[in-house]
Amino acid sequence: MARTKEFDPDAALQSAIELFWRCGYEATSMSDLVEHLGIGRASIYATFGSKHELYLKAMDRYAEMRDPLLLAELSQPGPALPAVRAVVRRFAAEAASPEGRLNGCFVTNTAAELAPHDPAAARRVEISWEHVETPLHSALVRAQAQGELPEDRDPRALARMLFVLLQGLRVVGKASNDPARVRDAAEQALALLD
Repeated sequence: MARTKEFDPDAALQSAIELFWRCGYEATSMSDLVEHLGIGRASIYATFGSKHELYLKAMDRYAEMRDPLLLAELSQPGPALPAVRAVVRRFAAEAASPEGRLNGCFVTNTAAELAPHDPAAARRVEISWEHVETPLHSALVRAQAQGELPEDRDPRALARMLFVLLQGLRVVGKASNDPARVRDAAEQALALLD
């Protein structure tokens, strides 16, 4: 008869997200995971696989939690540009917050640490980035159709510029002691939408 798990795999995965997010992949050892998750090494392997597999599952869960929120923000009926502005300002506020300084963004951290040499992580990063850029593009197309965005603007190029800005805000926010840096950059980028 198979033994039942004596821990909640969802809670353990959430704990793994928190640890990987704070420390990164390379700096997190299996011993760290055992201690932080409060479960044995064998249980981690049996439930999640290797450390790398656990990291990829953590990335997937992070995306499941975060990506739908952005889509919901940008697909509300009515004027689209206020929603785009709100998203950019939210990213800037998060990047400048104490938690943003401590952790940064899990996906952005992964892009810098693993994506250049880890195809599975790079795929997940790219998918997550598409889940940011695509709703931005859709919102900007809608804004242009509604007369909020001038006809001579390219919604795809603007979406890409805003996407790159959002990732940059996260990197600079994590490394800088000056929250005005990210706020000023966000506001200057938003001025391009006028």
